[in-house]
Amino acid sequence: MPMLDVKKIREDFPLLSREVYGKPLVYLDNAATSQKPQCVVQAIADGYTHLNANVHRGVHRISQEATEAYEEARRQVQHFLHAASEREIIFTRGTTESINLVAHSFGKAFLHDGDEIILSEMEHHANIVPWQLLQSYTDLKLHVIPIDDRGVLDMEAYRAAFNEKTRLVSLTHVSNVLGTVNPIREIIDIAHRHEVPVLLDGAQGVLHCAVDVQALDVDFYVFSAHKLYGPTGLGVLYGKERWLEAMPPYQGGGEMIGHVTFAKTTFNELPFKFEAGTPNYIGAIAFAKALAYVSDLGLENIAAHEQDLLQYTTRLLTEQVEGLRIFGNAPEKGAILSFLVRDIHPYDMGMLLDKLGFALRSGHHCAQPLMDRFNITGTLRASFALYNTREECEAFVAAVKRVAQMF
Repeated sequence: MPMLDVKKIREDFPLLSREVYGKPLVYLDNAATSQKPQCVVQAIADGYTHLNANVHRGVHRISQEATEAYEEARRQVQHFLHAASEREIIFTRGTTESINLVAHSFGKAFLHDGDEIILSEMEHHANIVPWQLLQSYTDLKLHVIPIDDRGVLDMEAYRAAFNEKTRLVSLTHVSNVLGTVNPIREIIDIAHRHEVPVLLDGAQGVLHCAVDVQALDVDFYVFSAHKLYGPTGLGVLYGKERWLEAMPPYQGGGEMIGHVTFAKTTFNELPFKFEAGTPNYIGAIAFAKALAYVSDLGLENIAAHEQDLLQYTTRLLTEQVEGLRIFGNAPEKGAILSFLVRDIHPYDMGMLLDKLGFALRSGHHCAQPLMDRFNITGTLRASFALYNTREECEAFVAAVKRVAQMF
């Protein structure tokens, strides 16, 4: 397998060359958001400079060009996910809105008092709170699958969770805290044996492995552009056409309509039924550049590089830092490393590491129930991307060791 030319790749990411507090920046907060290659930044500038006209609205030349570029971006996402049709690709503002869309629209169409939804202990708040909001007007039960101390989903409990009231499974593909890669093929197969659809939160999953929604037979798959080297404010909802056709619109306004009178409104066809108002078409066009960028490098190559960094850093931390506790030790794990050192508060350590030039996340990572599961308030989280290096990992471990010795 060819190795990534990381030195050359880093030249594509302008922000990586800056300093903080007079120190070279080491950016290890990639699970929160990734940096953007120059081709994406340039696509945004070019879009606003040469292609800025509302899509699907005008007969004039610029509007037509913008519309074609926007729809080509949708086709690129379809190809990236191996979806059967571009009608199954809905552009949203991010993973959070994608899940809220399904909760609202699937909930209105298919959920009734007494029905059950299966979640897990490792879910991000974005895959918990929308379902709780549904409970405010529908008497739903959330069936939460536990995890073990390694951060592995209890598959026996998952199998036992299904009953005649189960209507949906909504689980994360890859935990944003633990890095756990869930056995999604098995999860989907078990659910489908019970004729229950599955939503996967792919915010962390789509970054690190190829996703083929048809091969998986997943019903809904959601993710955000900004974690996949694309712009902020853009997300994707993939949904099987049969579900999307049966679901009512999420929002009302322009574009999602067929015909409007004060007496009655009919709705547009897919995917436009779920894209009310002016979309983030410049963001979508730029995201197509991000998808081309990672595809040219090869997702397999990227994943291998990130796994090397994860394993290398884990080994160095374990060998060199006393009192280290790592949260998330699943056999299958993404490039996320959450940890604590002795009883040092993660915010204290995070602020001192920041002064040394290291950007990483400290806190509960929008997963407070998971923190409660481990009886902690938060962790430090280092997360790796295609532009990180072993040298950065070595410097990071040395900095953690140095900071830990201050306490």
